[in-house]
Amino acid sequence: MAGTGVFAEIFDGEVYKYYSEGEWKKSSSGKSVGIINPTTRKTQYKVQACTQQEVNKVMETAKTAQKAWAKTPLWKRAGLLHKAAAILKEHKAPIAECLVKEIAKPAKDAVTEVVRSGDFVSYCAEEGVRLLGQGTFLTSDSFPGNERSKYCLVSKIPLGVILAIPPFNYPVNLAVSKIAPALIAGNSLVLKPPTQGAVAALHMVHCFHLAGFPKGLISCITGKGSEIGDFLTMHPGVNCISFTGGDTGIAISKKAGMIPLQMELGGKDACIVLEDADLDLVASNIIKGGFSYSGQRCTAVKVVLVMESVADTLVEKVNSKVAKLKVGPPEDDCDITPVVSESSANFIEGLVMDAKQKGATFCQEYKREGNLIWPVLLDNVRPDMRIAWEEPFGPVLPVIRINSVEEGIHHCNASNFGLQGCVFTRDINKAMLISDAMESGTIQINSAPARGPDHFPFQGLRDSGIGSQGITNSINMMTKIKSIVINLPTPSYSMG
Repeated sequence: MAGTGVFAEIFDGEVYKYYSEGEWKKSSSGKSVGIINPTTRKTQYKVQACTQQEVNKVMETAKTAQKAWAKTPLWKRAGLLHKAAAILKEHKAPIAECLVKEIAKPAKDAVTEVVRSGDFVSYCAEEGVRLLGQGTFLTSDSFPGNERSKYCLVSKIPLGVILAIPPFNYPVNLAVSKIAPALIAGNSLVLKPPTQGAVAALHMVHCFHLAGFPKGLISCITGKGSEIGDFLTMHPGVNCISFTGGDTGIAISKKAGMIPLQMELGGKDACIVLEDADLDLVASNIIKGGFSYSGQRCTAVKVVLVMESVADTLVEKVNSKVAKLKVGPPEDDCDITPVVSESSANFIEGLVMDAKQKGATFCQEYKREGNLIWPVLLDNVRPDMRIAWEEPFGPVLPVIRINSVEEGIHHCNASNFGLQGCVFTRDINKAMLISDAMESGTIQINSAPARGPDHFPFQGLRDSGIGSQGITNSINMMTKIKSIVINLPTPSYSMG
């Protein structure tokens, strides 16, 4: 169970502790933040409400620990990461339990997230050894007008202190996707988990603690965003911010100053369906892409743009599959579980009511009980409806009928977002041309959008983010280039 056994020291019987200087601590504030179970809508857990003074202490120790860690051989860094990965997978059950209770993630998906996180850490350790174990050697005579009198040794060095801020929907996996690259690259790491998902993240951090990482290298600080959010992101001790979430990231990017940013801020992933598409394949991917984890995924299908000639057939096929979706609590491994909060449910309902008022066709009756919203396919959606453009982060999917491929591409590119998209057709030439024209970070051909496998690049355009993720790209962005130039008294041609 969560907070027991090897995890007993992170819990004082009422409130979960925060992690600093290699120890689990109670905040001097004496205050806590409640975490509401989306299913019961009652307080499930409490975490420490840390103070700005505690943030300062974490940053101070992170800076000191990083200096020593940067001198640790790569193979030793990798070894500790492999150990943490094994511990994480060994204790998948209590961490998955937290995910079920904190964010209403279906039980089987919760376990999958933890195992995937362990695999990510191990792969990152191996990739880091390969990537960072080699540099570049340049000679000056390759540039016109120079003799071979200078040798340039180029290597990657760590940035310093990385601030990682993952989202509620993958609080473990999208935390380790920041932690592992930072550590293998020689950085220290300060984690600010989301409130919903914080306890799962604390359990995950304890796995790194058990692996034996140096004190102060990893910290996990919890609290109210209104009290420590800006203080963290604007802290002079932070050398890089990796953030996954929503509009907050735009505000962070404006305040962060001259430091590298890695931001993934959501999407309105479009699914373009041509006349020649395999409609059974399309329908299956719309269900998987649009409704898994109740649509609470940045890479969920968020709008279907289907050619008018096949729209009726596709909608019928999707409706038959929607009817088979199991709705209920996450403990029962239901397909559709409660959305993360009442405010989220209210926002989704606002989009649905706007569509209803403006004449969208409801393929299912809209039904809501607390935070639980039954899946709804909205047909005949028009561009003047909010649901055509806004990201619902819920089990509501709009269908827009189009009369040309160009119309679909235009709708995709007119969005403020540009994370992912997909196109379904049997014609690979059309698929390539449409993919090229869609202005999104990744386009999937004949499959729903997805983040992963985790070594694939993952990035967005426009309001969907800054920079690129994926294991190799994350390691690279958490390092900087350093050059050392050897100046010879006379040209030499014995090297290079």
